[in-house]
Amino acid sequence: MSEALTLDDLAVPLRVLRLLTADLGHLPAPAVRVTTVWPDRLELEFHDDLAGFEAWRDALGIAPDAVTHATQSAGRTRVLHAHTEYAGARLELVGYGRIPAPVAVGAAA
Repeated sequence: MSEALTLDDLAVPLRVLRLLTADLGHLPAPAVRVTTVWPDRLELEFHDDLAGFEAWRDALGIAPDAVTHATQSAGRTRVLHAHTEYAGARLELVGYGRIPAPVAVGAAA
């Protein structure tokens, strides 16, 4: 973790958030994270909203093949991740979505 950072040290990702609000304010609202751990990064997270993730990915011009995917929670959650540089900050998009439980074929009702 960085030592003795001030709010001014987070100006780049905060400025990017302001720009995104002005330019793309019509898109779905993400959870937003700015942290002193990565003072040049702005994270936008979409929980149970992969369509929101896709809308932002498309609006930011991130190619579909630049998205990585994984699972977590013992395979119950899909995780999409993409990043780009935007106005001097590293912009991280993360989308989380539930993976439906498999339906047993021939199971008694």
